[in-house]
Amino acid sequence: MNLPNKITLTRICMIPLFITVFYLGLVTKWCYLAAAFVFLLAALTDALDGHIARSRNLVTNLGKFLDPIADKVLVSTAFIIMLTIPDPFCVHPFGEYGLIAAGICVALILARELIVSGFRIIAAGRNLVLAADGLGKIKTVLQDVAVALLLVSMPFILSADAMKTAGEIIAYLGLACFALCTMLTVVSGVNYLIKNKEVLKG
Repeated sequence: MNLPNKITLTRICMIPLFITVFYLGLVTKWCYLAAAFVFLLAALTDALDGHIARSRNLVTNLGKFLDPIADKVLVSTAFIIMLTIPDPFCVHPFGEYGLIAAGICVALILARELIVSGFRIIAAGRNLVLAADGLGKIKTVLQDVAVALLLVSMPFILSADAMKTAGEIIAYLGLACFALCTMLTVVSGVNYLIKNKEVLKG
């Protein structure tokens, strides 16, 4: 197993660590900051393994299989577990409606990833190479930023006075990125299907 694949596996192994640190936030709210750090570290390994694989000509079928799975599982896990402690989604004036909207957005994101993954499986069976979608890459970056900002906001939202206000401001930024990445998720998904519609021919 080469270095890029080891880095990708490390990212997958960091997912249980991220979950553990996140729920330690129930013990001390500052663990949400630690969870943000673990998430960002895991997300950054995506760029690292890709760069090493391309620059050193170490691209393998295993890497092509593991890398997108690691990315999707990491982001999906983050969004799903964050819905269980919804404080950043429920900031004023959204309240409980913010959580409902967040649930719908997460469902759209997961649906897009499942559909595109299915598309890629069909393409692989027909020996077709599907070009990467630029919008999809921007979407992924926005997802990572949204998760990080929302996680960082949590300990401050759970505090009082000025710290709570600062947390709400950070949460608003995270929610803006979350809404934007959801829109890009839908647009990039539709664009991906249209660009590669020949996969379904026959």
